[in-house]
Amino acid sequence: MRRFLLSLFCCCLPLSLQGYAQGRSTLPPAVSKALAAAGIPQSAVGVVVQEVGASSPRLAVNAQQAMNPASVMKLVTTSAALETLGPAYTWKTGLLTAAPLNDGVLAGDLYLRGSGDPKFTAERLWLLLRQLRNRGVKDIEGNLVLDRSAFAPVDAGTAFDDQPLRPYNVIPDALLLNFKAVRLTLSPDPARKVVAVLPELLPDNLDVVVLIKLGNNGCGDWKDALRADLTARDNRYRLVLTGTYSASCGEKIWNLGLLPHDQYVLGLFRQIWHELGGELRDGVKNGVVPPDARLLAETESPTLAEVIRDINKYSNNVMARQLFLSLAPQPGATTEGAAAAVLAWLAGKGLNFPELVLDNGSGLSRKERIAPINLARLLQKDWESPLMPEFVASLPLTAVDGTMKKRLGSVAVAGHGHIKTGTLEGVKTIAGYVQDAAGRTVIVVFLVNHPNAAQAQAAQDALLQWAYER
Repeated sequence: MRRFLLSLFCCCLPLSLQGYAQGRSTLPPAVSKALAAAGIPQSAVGVVVQEVGASSPRLAVNAQQAMNPASVMKLVTTSAALETLGPAYTWKTGLLTAAPLNDGVLAGDLYLRGSGDPKFTAERLWLLLRQLRNRGVKDIEGNLVLDRSAFAPVDAGTAFDDQPLRPYNVIPDALLLNFKAVRLTLSPDPARKVVAVLPELLPDNLDVVVLIKLGNNGCGDWKDALRADLTARDNRYRLVLTGTYSASCGEKIWNLGLLPHDQYVLGLFRQIWHELGGELRDGVKNGVVPPDARLLAETESPTLAEVIRDINKYSNNVMARQLFLSLAPQPGATTEGAAAAVLAWLAGKGLNFPELVLDNGSGLSRKERIAPINLARLLQKDWESPLMPEFVASLPLTAVDGTMKKRLGSVAVAGHGHIKTGTLEGVKTIAGYVQDAAGRTVIVVFLVNHPNAAQAQAAQDALLQWAYER
């Protein structure tokens, strides 16, 4: 029934959209062969290849079909943000108080106010607290009060899968700090037959118990052989690490998204504040900065042009979700408000995508949908934009960096494509630009929705090479 409704929906798309998608409908032989080898039928793919400025595609296969784009949806979010907020847009995070300060003692609460900064790191928190110490503050007699009102609360139980501690499952927050991640270095010591776990910076309310055994088998998918369990008691947290880690893996970084947002902020705040010689007498609570509060210290994020490079090149999901919510009216920004802002922006550009479904703007969703031809239309508009250089520079460069660093290194298209990638279970996607052998810029979109989608990379790489040689 679902397939029937989807087919009926695609047939009912506006004639203007159907006409736009005319062009060659036969996949290149190398692409067809790779799909066949992967067990993926042509009906499960959507492809568009079109030279920028051309009135019709060179190649269009199932181009009108509404499909799950995975992280390629980040192109919609970052493009909308770049044009509506501007490349120089920044987020500010501040420390404020309404309490008196005498002889280094702040006689009341300290407020930490967030604005949805996607890249408020531990290093920037250290600099912020250094400013506070330079203002003469040493002892905070009240609470650390978190003003997270810029965003409406997001349901903490909305993990995408059954791996809630994986960093990609971190939910957005107006006071997202350090991606809410704990970075652990796993270092095998065969001589002592142990695995050392070296944390980069631990919140002071988190204890880590290491029970990982050293193994001698191949490295493979090493994370699948490990387990992390987090428990809480009286606002103190215990992380127990178990499983087996092979000596052949060498040193690896294991990032985990731990603790509720407020407890994570409190833990890192206390850890850094104590290192700076400060003291926080009470705990943490949520609130709103009072009108009579004065600013004590402030930190400003990198520009939006820099932030979208992190989002697109490395497919950072929580940063994309932060950016998506930043498009909505504040305070109390919601995903519904962000989606409405994106649709209004598209309409202003003369783009009507009736099949478009926006969930969280990151592509980490089973609900989000877009047609390949409309992704191509958006990429055409992005190319025509005066902000094109900033947008294109945010995309992974084939065989050079980001999620494309290890792909296409031995073929001619290496270094000639700016391509965003996307991967979910049952979804494998690419979209972006290729500079072909004649120096022309070509838009390429290739979406795969199929249980064997994980095997589609060879077909997608073959299409990129074909677009380059064509």
